[in-house]
Amino acid sequence: MVDDIQLAESKSIHRKTGKTFYFATRLLPERVRHSTYVLYAFFRVADEVVDNPDGRSPAEQRQRLEEIEAAALGREPTDDPVLSAFSEVRSAYGIPDEEVEIFIDAMATDIEKSRYESYEELESYMRGSAAAVGVMMTYIMETDEMEAALPAARKLGEAFQLSNFLRDIREDVVDRDRIYLPRETLEAHNADIEDIESLEYTDETGAAIEQELRRAEQLYRDGVAGIKYLPRDCQLSVLTAAVLYADHHRLIRERGYDTVSETPSLGTLRKIALVARTRWHWLWTDEPEAVFATVSAVPVAGDHRTEHPPNEPAPTR
Repeated sequence: MVDDIQLAESKSIHRKTGKTFYFATRLLPERVRHSTYVLYAFFRVADEVVDNPDGRSPAEQRQRLEEIEAAALGREPTDDPVLSAFSEVRSAYGIPDEEVEIFIDAMATDIEKSRYESYEELESYMRGSAAAVGVMMTYIMETDEMEAALPAARKLGEAFQLSNFLRDIREDVVDRDRIYLPRETLEAHNADIEDIESLEYTDETGAAIEQELRRAEQLYRDGVAGIKYLPRDCQLSVLTAAVLYADHHRLIRERGYDTVSETPSLGTLRKIALVARTRWHWLWTDEPEAVFATVSAVPVAGDHRTEHPPNEPAPTR
């Protein structure tokens, strides 16, 4: 299995580039935690090809992704510690080749595609990126209820990624000239994509962001509802990850839905507080949906007026 050098490299990548998810990963049992470091490192290695091409042409980026896929699937030898470790983990847990292939295909999409016409188009992209990640994570947790767990895992993966898209609107434009807000959503609120391209926030853009924020929140509810199908020793970690990612919605609302002029971020103390509050409520009720409704920034279904249930005070920052 994975050796110490491979694990150290994978963990280092995870700690540096996936800070929010890293907080939740530390709550996983060791049997799952170490493999999670490897999975996340693999995702970053592939993602970096298109996010930071380092002078590679589109053809060279595609070739590199093909090389990564071949190594990850064990079809070609590699001296990359992350890719060799991922290949071992994939084989050990029976992660389907299809999930790796559609993940790499999604990364390839980012080489030339930077705008999305509809949510359905964006959802198709997320099936290859975020949803595939959720599926792979479910495999390494080794649940006995895979058929029930996988649909929820896909939903939760999409929720995480959609939260990131809405948080990172400015960063995606500045660093990569990408806009993940569907054009049809913008048009429904009379928002101009040119305003986002020029980093000009408008109330119309804010209304479009709010609509997608609510869509993401339904994905959280659907995804959290499936946490109960995971092994007991993995549930708190996944629930905590959902609480942490969803807290970006609080930041977005506090900014009046403006993530065009500035990118909000969670501070370390806030993350620690959320982890502690989630664990505390988990001690009193082991129902993921109940804890999420109490602790997270996602409103109860149908109530968009407040961030917290009526009898739950807002946590200190």
